[in-house]
Amino acid sequence: MSLLELTETLIKNLVKEPDSVSVRQFDVEEDFITIEVLVNESDMGVVIGRNGMTASAIRTIVQASAYANGEKKVRINIDSF
Repeated sequence: MSLLELTETLIKNLVKEPDSVSVRQFDVEEDFITIEVLVNESDMGVVIGRNGMTASAIRTIVQASAYANGEKKVRINIDSF
């Protein structure tokens, strides 16, 4: 499973409106993979979690997968529309 698919699966299983989730990957920096996650504004609280704990856990899981597969470091940007 790619990092993009992993991130998308984790996010879609959290939100109430999984069809509105958009996940894109950018490789613009040499040392990092940037993954941009867009969710519905009403789902933003669930994805971020109390004190950012859920978002932090998502970042940790995706980074661990990248490390295990020998890939670059990962940055995940979460935003709403």
